[in-house]
Amino acid sequence: MRIAVDAMGGDNAPSEIVKGCIKAAKEFSDITLILYGKESLIRKELTEEIGNIEIVHTDEKILSEDDPVRSIRRKKEASMVKAALSVKKGENDALFSAGNTGALLAAGTLLIGRMKGVDRPGLLATFPSLADEESVFHMIDVGANADSKPLNINQYATLGTLYSKRVHGKEKPTVGLLNNGTEDNKGSMLTKEAYQLLEKNTEIEFIGNIEARELLNGVADVIVTDGFTGNAVLKTIEGTAISMMNILKDSIYNNGMKAKVGGLLLKDSLKNVKDLLDYSKHGGAVLFGVKAPVIKTHGSATQEPVYHTIRQTRDMLSSHVLEELIEYFEQSND
Repeated sequence: MRIAVDAMGGDNAPSEIVKGCIKAAKEFSDITLILYGKESLIRKELTEEIGNIEIVHTDEKILSEDDPVRSIRRKKEASMVKAALSVKKGENDALFSAGNTGALLAAGTLLIGRMKGVDRPGLLATFPSLADEESVFHMIDVGANADSKPLNINQYATLGTLYSKRVHGKEKPTVGLLNNGTEDNKGSMLTKEAYQLLEKNTEIEFIGNIEARELLNGVADVIVTDGFTGNAVLKTIEGTAISMMNILKDSIYNNGMKAKVGGLLLKDSLKNVKDLLDYSKHGGAVLFGVKAPVIKTHGSATQEPVYHTIRQTRDMLSSHVLEELIEYFEQSND
């Protein structure tokens, strides 16, 4: 399995990207990581020779402020573009980046290409469920499309269901539609029309509308929504987790010796809470609906999220979920 890595993408590139790649390459001997970027900067971080890490030199990189589509078309020598083209040509099997999200979506859609039958690819993110320590749920779309159609949401349900089955081993993943109430007549025109399609979709286990307050309680294995709403929810969960940990820290450090002693006694428990709320350990967001795995991790990712995202990419490739999805949508449109 060969994974193309945009080594210059993200706030901490290439240092943290390379460190995460080193950890993954040492643990998984069945993958080869091809790092695209400025060779001198990559080699500075690559302190030892590792047989399953290769470097492809590039002189350009796509910046966070660059226009997504224009940068993909004009920066032909950018690390992200070269990595995406290698996947399109079949030289590598998957693409991973912590760089400009819009540019990565454009690279996946315009360079690698959509699956036949998928109207618009969506971003799928995996979150921890508070139901138990081992549980997760998936939400799609979390930002690929600000404006979605009922057809898109219905296709996301099928994509998310197959991902949950093949990559996370769920036998019958349940699907919920994110809405402002659980009644089937609730919501906007979009959610009402999507509800009707989801009810008729025989490929999924649809359980109806769910409210945002129930997301983390394991109410469904797959949550479907439009990209605008999904992105807002993603950032709300992320921001709430960070704020909660900051409140706990302030309560311990700013309330005298008794609070500090209590904090010391609760140190392991608080670490467990932090780990439970950290969705980055489940990998990055998958651009679902394109012909090869395209995975995006947070722009501020350090080596741990990079490692987890590479592990996730390996799991996707091992499960052959993309091949199954391509076959399903091609047959559905014959």
